[in-house]
Amino acid sequence: MAKERYHHGDLRGALLDAAETLVRERGADGWSLREASARVGVSPSAAYHHFGSRDALVSALSEVALARLGNRLRDTMDQAPEQGPERLAACGRAYVTWAVEDPAVARLVFRGGATTARSAISPHPHDVLTTELDRLTDTGHLPPEARPGAEFVVWAAIHGLAVLLIDGLVHIDDRQGIEGQTERLVFATFNGLAGETAPEPDRSMPTTTHTRRLTRSPAPGTAPRTPSP
Repeated sequence: MAKERYHHGDLRGALLDAAETLVRERGADGWSLREASARVGVSPSAAYHHFGSRDALVSALSEVALARLGNRLRDTMDQAPEQGPERLAACGRAYVTWAVEDPAVARLVFRGGATTARSAISPHPHDVLTTELDRLTDTGHLPPEARPGAEFVVWAAIHGLAVLLIDGLVHIDDRQGIEGQTERLVFATFNGLAGETAPEPDRSMPTTTHTRRLTRSPAPGTAPRTPSP
């Protein structure tokens, strides 16, 4: 497929496809830019026109994978039959099943430094989750007092389960079981947040590379929200 895309003039896309295949075959670190170039059928010097290093290719692939995940989360929530926390449960199921279905790419994205402050990812999974929690607050499902930093609480829960599953520390036999356990986790987390009546004084607010970028460069005409994946 990579060579077919290149023959249509999309060398950058072909290199990303080749890198993704190599990640699934060997993991995040078991291959080189030269090997990705060979998979496409071009010289390494041709690849350097698009990616100055293997790390640059890995970072670009991480950005593509995160945007793909963001679309998956948003589309799955939009298909949820209910408009309350059931949409949040759908988001959690989509996140965990994505990781289980594609663990090599998930590990690539999960590790620190996969993206940089210059990475522009749309839709970013963090933004999808933040938007949903804002909606739940606006519709009265989540108390405003519980909203600051709630995305980090939800993300920590579903991300933790995803990592436990792909690292083999927790075993669930089938997809139905995985989805059921994820749903239970999300509802338990959400119910805990919904029970908060006031924020703790001097609560520290977590940040990520993405939230720090948003804080430095808010969208035109908008004020930055509480930093929140």
